[in-house]
Amino acid sequence: MKRFIQGENRTQGILLPECLEDYVTEANPVRVVDVFVDELDLGKLGFEGVDPAVTGRPAYHPSVLLKLYIYGYLNRIQSSRRLETEAQRNVELMWLTGRLKPDFKTIANFRKDNGKAIRGVCRQFVVLCRQLGLLTEAVVAIDGAKFKAVNNRDRNFTSAKLQRRMEEIEASINRYLAALDTADRQEAPVAQIKTERLQHKIAALKARMKELKAIEVKLNEAPDQQISLTDPDARSMKTRGTGMVGYNVQTAVDTKHHLIVTHEVTNEGVDRSQLSSMAKQASVAMGSKELTAVADRGYYKGEEILACEQAGITVIVPKTLTSGSKAEGRFGKQDFVYLADDDEYRCPAGQRLTRHFAVVEHGMTLHAYWSSACQGCAMRAQCTSSPEPRRIKRWEHEAVLDAMQARLDNAPEMMRIRRQTVEHPFGTIKSWMGAAHFLTRTLERVNPEMSLHVLAYNMKRVTKLLGVSGLINAIRAYALYLHCVLRGYFEKTIGGHGFNESIASFA
Repeated sequence: MKRFIQGENRTQGILLPECLEDYVTEANPVRVVDVFVDELDLGKLGFEGVDPAVTGRPAYHPSVLLKLYIYGYLNRIQSSRRLETEAQRNVELMWLTGRLKPDFKTIANFRKDNGKAIRGVCRQFVVLCRQLGLLTEAVVAIDGAKFKAVNNRDRNFTSAKLQRRMEEIEASINRYLAALDTADRQEAPVAQIKTERLQHKIAALKARMKELKAIEVKLNEAPDQQISLTDPDARSMKTRGTGMVGYNVQTAVDTKHHLIVTHEVTNEGVDRSQLSSMAKQASVAMGSKELTAVADRGYYKGEEILACEQAGITVIVPKTLTSGSKAEGRFGKQDFVYLADDDEYRCPAGQRLTRHFAVVEHGMTLHAYWSSACQGCAMRAQCTSSPEPRRIKRWEHEAVLDAMQARLDNAPEMMRIRRQTVEHPFGTIKSWMGAAHFLTRTLERVNPEMSLHVLAYNMKRVTKLLGVSGLINAIRAYALYLHCVLRGYFEKTIGGHGFNESIASFA
């Protein structure tokens, strides 16, 4: 092998052992993980095992296992068994953990037993980003995405799906019984073989029918008339193409640096009731009293928009057109102009629709408007097919929805910004997860698993923005700031400057 770069002889001994530190450069992101975890107060975050037991075998410190997990999620190694393998051969992990090699059960139990604390670590990094001035825009995009659970579609049941499977089994049994009658009329050797095979299939189908009957009892007791056998919290959800059994992950992403400021894992198949909850969480996470939240039309719900308005959050959500009038070639509600000064509507024919009475539907007070001139209108066929006058119903708080629509009309680019902001993190995280998204079961365990993905995503984003050394210095500066505040001599230590001014000197 002449004229090639030659490697060392594998049997050659090393006279002077090389230092492990030499394998990890100063610009290696693993150093960010090391500093970040070392500066956390794991006891206050709620991690178990921070104070070692007096007796028994010594345990691993939580910081070692937390570093192991953060490194794993940063490098698309989420499985506890794969982390065990990497800890034994990966030089970066040897450096990070001090050459400790915990077994996969210890690693898995750490994530299982410290779910709430792991979520706190994710929030702590968002607080750091806020203090670094990375979340100053006070504009977030909210969206949800469906993630697969550890539950096959065949082990998820709804009333319709269960009924369909029972009908399929009944049809199969009847078909096999007919085949059994045919086999009885054949010659003895052939008939005996076919009869035994068919009887075995019929017995298996009857046993399966018995299982489905037992599942039907549990299904009727379930509050949402749905049951999953592998992961009891997973739910069947509609997606583009085929459905999936999984979870609906909600995120709020800031529009400036595309950092995930808050997230929540739910098992609700639709986003309609998630807007106010996510917007309020984002407001708290960003420490902003004036927040603008942008979402797609899947979040359009009057009560949710009103709740955001009452909380001081400005929302921009496109209206959904639920009326079938437009599809049938007639005028829709949007063709009627509301005149706020007169509290009336003007129809396409120029007539005024006045308010007549109020009605309560689904807990919402609606006012009904119509015109007495509707019966003799030349455009009546384009307006309604009913013998009654065309009625327009208006929610008592619809002025809030009208103001939101006016904001969207004045800033149509917000929908493009929303799409560019919030859909990229979902695509990135799903790519990291691979074909099988979540590895754990139930909401209690899936939530911390998602928090580790969000933490890894945010950490990569900030590392890209500040660089490894810049982020390390910022983490240490923030830790020093907190230490000084707790000690009560912040003014004396860093000269009375605010945190943003002081951190610039450290970075």
